Amino acid sequence: MPATTAELVDLLRLRAEPDSVFIGRHPRTMMQRTYGGQVLAQSLMAAYGTVPSGRVAHSLNSYFIRPGQADSDIEYAVEPLRDGRTFSVRRVTALQDGRTIFTGSYSFHEMEPGLDHSDPIAAQVPPPDDCPGFLDISRRRYGASPLWHEWDALDVRFAGDSSRGGLIEPANHPAHMRVWVRTTAPLPAGEFAVHQAVLAYLSDLTLLSVTVIPHSVAYMSPHLQVATLDHVMHFHRSVRTDQWLLYDMLSPSASNSLGIATGRLFQNGTMVASCSQEGLIRVLRQERDLLT
Repeated sequence: MPATTAELVDLLRLRAEPDSVFIGRHPRTMMQRTYGGQVLAQSLMAAYGTVPSGRVAHSLNSYFIRPGQADSDIEYAVEPLRDGRTFSVRRVTALQDGRTIFTGSYSFHEMEPGLDHSDPIAAQVPPPDDCPGFLDISRRRYGASPLWHEWDALDVRFAGDSSRGGLIEPANHPAHMRVWVRTTAPLPAGEFAVHQAVLAYLSDLTLLSVTVIPHSVAYMSPHLQVATLDHVMHFHRSVRTDQWLLYDMLSPSASNSLGIATGRLFQNGTMVASCSQEGLIRVLRQERDLLT
């Protein structure tokens, strides 16, 4: 996976082919399947490659259909569904070896003035400099592994969760977690699409893990099978993903081996994006036996 911000940006530079087809390169990785955030980010960039200048993404709705092969490039086929006076809609299908692994719908809008309000950012969240980093937390919870360096292009700081002894009171939401996140280096100035794509990329990193917080099973346990099934995202305001964002996540429900998680992203005290994700969180037999 990209080790630097520059490598992450390079991963988002797709090769354009005829008939609104784009090729997304695959990075070196230790992961057995393609990271979902990569597909989200590259598919958004493919859709951006076909819309009129001046229109920006405000929503995406996507489904992960098959695991992506971690050693093969991805073909993104873009279907123009509509170009209206102020809106454009695109459907993107991601394929490997002719098989669909992902599909998503994307809506773009010309920015215009209108009503404006936002929920406030949570109070009493520790600042990024006072929060432990992703590597420290991962090593402490799951042990040392080179896998934790897969996301070195991002600076992720753990700002608390609702587990026993955690910083967040679990009374209202038993499954709740917050992280600070940004890229490790500045992104290209003026490339709004890149900032949104990086936001999609990072939105998938921690979101599903919040579904297991109230339970006696580790998210990275070999006895837990996890996979993202869908991802919905709304972009509310301009964002700089090379500056600190607070990612406030909770899971309102888990049942039938499925977990739902929602997230809100704040920058400078204002909500800039929101997302939701449903995923498989299947406890395998050995772990179920340990929990009973």
